[in-house]
This record gives sequence, structure tokens and C-alpha cells, in this order.
Amino acid sequence: MKLQVKGITKVLPNDKKLLDQISFEVKKGEFVGIIGKSGAGKTLTLKCINGLLKPDSGSVCLIDEAGKIRELNRVKGKKLRETRQMIGVVFQGFHLVKRLTSLENVLIGRLGSISPWRSILLGFTDKEAHEALDLLEKVGIKDLAFRRLGSLSGGEMQRVAIARALFQSPAILLADEPIANLDPANALAIMQLLQPLKSKMPVVGVFHQPEMVARFCTRVIGLKNGQVIYDGEPRLEAAQLLEIYGEELGELSSLAY
Repeated sequence: MKLQVKGITKVLPNDKKLLDQISFEVKKGEFVGIIGKSGAGKTLTLKCINGLLKPDSGSVCLIDEAGKIRELNRVKGKKLRETRQMIGVVFQGFHLVKRLTSLENVLIGRLGSISPWRSILLGFTDKEAHEALDLLEKVGIKDLAFRRLGSLSGGEMQRVAIARALFQSPAILLADEPIANLDPANALAIMQLLQPLKSKMPVVGVFHQPEMVARFCTRVIGLKNGQVIYDGEPRLEAAQLLEIYGEELGELSSLAY
């Protein structure tokens, strides 16, 4: 599977461009980190990729190995839901249900791919529950499967969120600042979980930590004022980082892990 983002633009009513001709491709085997100062358009780009927001122009396509193209901004209704189900997302704020258990939160990841009647009347099968448990084991918290989410730490919640995204059986994975609210030890653990996933699907993440991106990502895209100003090797020189972040670069020193 390949993700192709081509010339996406998002414009405010006052003609200010929030995204200006953003273009890049990500294929299986790549873990791409998107960096840039606050307001550069990082999260907005991810929202256009996963179909939460429709760009004013340009296209976002998923292209499978057979060459079949699914263009997110040209499909609607059921086809849009089916296409979005192919995109796993890990959010900064987890987006989990705290009154449910870890296992139940993982199972929710497949609600979009089963019929409403089955979800209401039958629920999930034993096989699906075992699959969810296996994913919790892979992210290192199988022992917390039956704990209510509200009793978990931030790092544990993010592990549940990763397991839920993988339970969708996605074709690509997006991560929107997945380590922003975590301490250094948990941030490192989450990056160690995300990085190997590139062998199965394209992985794209938004990050505020250049050091972590340099260590774990295969490629970096730098955004500034809604434009791509860098697309290349993950380890950037100080001058390149300064061009991307400006004065905000000094504030990032506190995020070094």
C-alpha cells in the first residue's frame, strides 16, 4: 500500500492558506515524521489524510499493490467510511472510553467494519476477543486487559490506542503527536512500538521532538506556513531545524529525550 498526497490546499474565508500545495508519498517500509512549529499545518494535514477534513483542492489517495486507487476526497457515504476504515489513527488525547476496559476499547476499533445489527445484538466473537488480547500482549499490557481504562497511566492508555488502531487491520497508520503528553520513558516505549510497524504498512506521525524523529523515523517532512520546506533524511542539521521551527526551536530543548 502507498499513500499519495498531491497538492492539497486548505484556505480560510479570508483567503489565508492553511495548507499550500502539500505533496508527498509514503510507502510500506517508511516511518515518516512530520515536524514544524505550532500552526505549521501538521495536524491539519493528517486530518485531510484520514478524511476528517476535505481539502479545497488536491487529492489524498491510497494505492494498493495491484494499482487500485482510492481517493478519499472523492468518495462519500459508505465508500468513505470503508476507505477510512483502512486508516488506523493514534491520537495525542487517546480518544478512548474510560469507563470501558482495555480489551473493550481495543474491540471498538473494528466497529466500523461490522454491521450495526451484529454490534448491537451479538457483539464480538471469541476469535475477535482473542485477536484483541494478542494485540494487547504485543504492546506489553495483556495483564491490564480487564482493567477499566480510567485506572491506567497515560503511557498505558497510548498502548491501548495503538492496539485498537491495529485491530482495525489498517492499510496505513497515522499518529498525531502520540508522545506529546508522555514522560521520556513512556515516549521511548511508544516510539519503539510504532517504528517496527513500518514493515507492514506506511506509518506517518506528527512530532514535536526532532531527536526522537531522528532516532526512529526513516524520513522527515518539515512544514512551515502550510508548505513543505524539507523532505529528506531524518537527522537534520541545526540550521535546517532553525529554518523549520524559527524561535520555537529553543523551546524544544526541554523535549529532548
